[in-house]
Amino acid sequence: MEKLIGVIQIDGEIDLLKELTYFRCGAAVPFGSRYRMIDFVLSNMVNSHLQDIAVFTRQKYRSLMDHLGTGKPWDLDRKRGGLFILPPDWNDPTDLSRGDLQHFHNNRDFFTRGLGEYVLITGSHHICNIDYRKVFQHHLNTGADVTVIYQPVSHLQSEHFTEKKLELDPSGKVLNITTDTNNKNVFMDMYIIKKSLLLELVDYCIARKKENLLLDGIIANLHRLSVLSYEYNGYLAVINSIESYYKHSMSLLDIDVYAQLFLNRKPIYTKPKDEPPTKYTKSAVAKGSLIANGCVIEGTVENSILFRGVHIHKDAIVRNSIVMQRCEILQGSLLQNVILDKDIFISPDRTFIGAPENPYIVAKRKVL
Repeated sequence: MEKLIGVIQIDGEIDLLKELTYFRCGAAVPFGSRYRMIDFVLSNMVNSHLQDIAVFTRQKYRSLMDHLGTGKPWDLDRKRGGLFILPPDWNDPTDLSRGDLQHFHNNRDFFTRGLGEYVLITGSHHICNIDYRKVFQHHLNTGADVTVIYQPVSHLQSEHFTEKKLELDPSGKVLNITTDTNNKNVFMDMYIIKKSLLLELVDYCIARKKENLLLDGIIANLHRLSVLSYEYNGYLAVINSIESYYKHSMSLLDIDVYAQLFLNRKPIYTKPKDEPPTKYTKSAVAKGSLIANGCVIEGTVENSILFRGVHIHKDAIVRNSIVMQRCEILQGSLLQNVILDKDIFISPDRTFIGAPENPYIVAKRKVL
């Protein structure tokens, strides 16, 4: 799919994951025992044969850059095209752009040098496994100016209330994009637009001192643009709060849910780690859990998600919890409904208990 360029726009995403986004942007938050949230949209693009992909970010992007590197795990370390991580670089004193329009304006070379005629723009907090080739073909067949992707949900959950929704006519044309809490057509923060129209809208908005491409360039011009919808019905997890992060993470312990995201579609790629297989000692008990490689399990792990390099000592108990990379839980400690960020050291005989709707969270590199 050489005609499509990818843009992962994470500048406008608000960091709502509390301690998990103290030191990183939301796109870099670990998910699913070995991935980061950005891995899903990036893998979807690669699996759909996109070869030019830019990541627009503004702050707390060190962890993201360390994870993405040259893009090799996604086969994006190319001589021409590939992965471009584009943090702020505002050097033009005459530049009047603001908001996310700054990225499109100041990185105009990325679009003009790219071979694609169309641009796929996405965020990172909608976790799914989608084939963008089908969306792009739908866009070409309909002749739309913009094609937006949405999912009609049967029941609105708490994470859906603040998400944008689509008001549609029977033909699928977008009449409005709102945050109506009664609308079940959840906008997935993904849309396709022709490159020439994109740059035209960027210039149009900047000339009028606007700040947001979607709100000021597309939604404000629904009356003159042909904005059509594409319905997606696969697995979708909206991660915009600690509650939704914990809920959707723990749902992966259901094999049917896990299969929907990982086993029935194209693979999800991530940065590899050269870790040995997980070691289980004679005293280990592990039930209903997702445990990455490199762990050492001497105690009890039940209904939990462990990332790489976690060490659970003898007589320690971890239940209904998420434990990220290189954490160490010493003997006699109990964790229940807890989220530990990376590099946490839990001393012996400590107890931490949260609630499913409000898990206990510890920011990374703490000693407790």
